[in-house]
Amino acid sequence: MTYEFAIFDFDGTLADTAEWFMAASNVAAARFGFRQLSLEEFKGLRAMGSREIIAHMGVPMWKLPRIATFMRQEMSSQARAIQLFPGVPDMLAGLKSAGVGIAVVSSNGEAAIRKALGDTAAAVDLFECGATLFGKAQHFKRVVKFAGIEPQRILAIGDEARDIEAARKARISVGAVGWGYADPTFLKSLGPDRFFDRMDEILPAFRAAKR
Repeated sequence: MTYEFAIFDFDGTLADTAEWFMAASNVAAARFGFRQLSLEEFKGLRAMGSREIIAHMGVPMWKLPRIATFMRQEMSSQARAIQLFPGVPDMLAGLKSAGVGIAVVSSNGEAAIRKALGDTAAAVDLFECGATLFGKAQHFKRVVKFAGIEPQRILAIGDEARDIEAARKARISVGAVGWGYADPTFLKSLGPDRFFDRMDEILPAFRAAKR
């Protein structure tokens, strides 16, 4: 299977936000009354799905919208300090040159992601932002409509179990990366269509899609 359109998650896929996320999560925990975690405890979450993580941290489901809003605000205020993973600008530029469509689907706000991407944002054709924790599938479906191609020709690339779950709900192809939040072995056990251990493996998966 060759792919003609790439959908990227932001946190943990394009941007190295692990340290930021741990710090912001503990600030949110103090504010909204759920468990603060040590570095070792955060590492233990890497082999869990999102629902397991929420239960482990003692987060009431009814508080999730308020917590998500808080986290988006925190990201917006610190976006310029967020670092992209090495190779992201070249990878996105290469996809653009190959005629591959590019979208970013994230729970973060578009303005914050654009700040973090800097000049690299120009390579992105569509931003679908502000997704709820378990609401990415609807955003993926909007990307399918925008792309105007067979859903199977669209590869959604993320770093968490919920990214895989959402892509399957939207009936698009599933890609996962080994450098993000979730443990690579755990992600591989979920059976994505493509798994990327390195950033430079992404572009070749799309080279044949040049139009």
